[in-house]
Amino acid sequence: GLALLPLAVPPAAAPGGCPSACYCVATPELVQCRYERLEEPPRELPAAVHNLSIAGSNLSILPRAAFAARPLRDLRLLRLRHDNIHTIEDMALQGLPALRTLDLSHNPLLSVAAGAFAGAPLLRTLQLNQALLAAPAPLEEQLALALRNLTLRRLELAGNALRALPAALLPAGLEELDLRNNSLQRLQAAELRSLEAPELRGLRLSLGANPLSCDCALRPFLAWLRSAGSRVLDARSLRCAGPPALRGAALLRLRPEGLLCAAGEGGEPGQLETASYVFFGIVLALIGIVFLMVLYLNRRGIKRWLHNLREACRDQMEGYHYRYEQDADPRCASAVGTP
Repeated sequence: GLALLPLAVPPAAAPGGCPSACYCVATPELVQCRYERLEEPPRELPAAVHNLSIAGSNLSILPRAAFAARPLRDLRLLRLRHDNIHTIEDMALQGLPALRTLDLSHNPLLSVAAGAFAGAPLLRTLQLNQALLAAPAPLEEQLALALRNLTLRRLELAGNALRALPAALLPAGLEELDLRNNSLQRLQAAELRSLEAPELRGLRLSLGANPLSCDCALRPFLAWLRSAGSRVLDARSLRCAGPPALRGAALLRLRPEGLLCAAGEGGEPGQLETASYVFFGIVLALIGIVFLMVLYLNRRGIKRWLHNLREACRDQMEGYHYRYEQDADPRCASAVGTP
């Protein structure tokens, strides 16, 4: 007869095994849960997991002790990318005492509690790339409070359309700051001074893919870049985004005197020079109006002067014509030649 083959039914996740919505790579120490549309972190995780990655889900809110269903004392890297996380509550990382790297990139963060990261005292790297694009104004203050008691060594803020250095987000002792692909046109003098504070003197930056405006307002940053070039990891690759004459030029090859203000692209000197040209044009226009008014009010005198000038020119021309006729008369010429 026909042999009945047993159906291959995947076993349920055994305690300490790989969750059903995820898969483990090589060993249970690396767990990846991708595009499973999870609404909360999986509860049945291997106790020995070192790296956990959840991507493409709908976690929305990280509540208190979000990963503490089972103690994960060896978890060192937690990646939560593209998970639609907008709120992180107090002690969300409770139960992760060994966590060193947290990646929250590509999430629309709106609210971060002051004690959001308090459960991870060894956290050293925080990645917030493209996570602040929808952020309201108070979020920077919230993040500053949340980072205040951490000993971060690396902070990634790439792709957040930042227009200024987020000085409030730079904890003491920070060593690397990634600001690539933002909207920075330059670093202002006050921002450069903040980088020289004793607690940030070891900080190194990445500034590539920013629309740097190479006008006269860039001169302080250019001088700082040349004197402290080792602090900008990609200094040699920085390029001008404008003005058109300098687009694509390497910053380190520019001369300060070649950075002009006439375009007025964001710098105060350029705006002042533009205002000077406008004022000069207004003065010339007023002089022209006054001149035309004088001509109009004195039109009769001018007409009389032009008439007299024309008569004088006519008399002069008649005198020249008479002398020419006298010189051309042959009788006068023969009279002069007869002894």
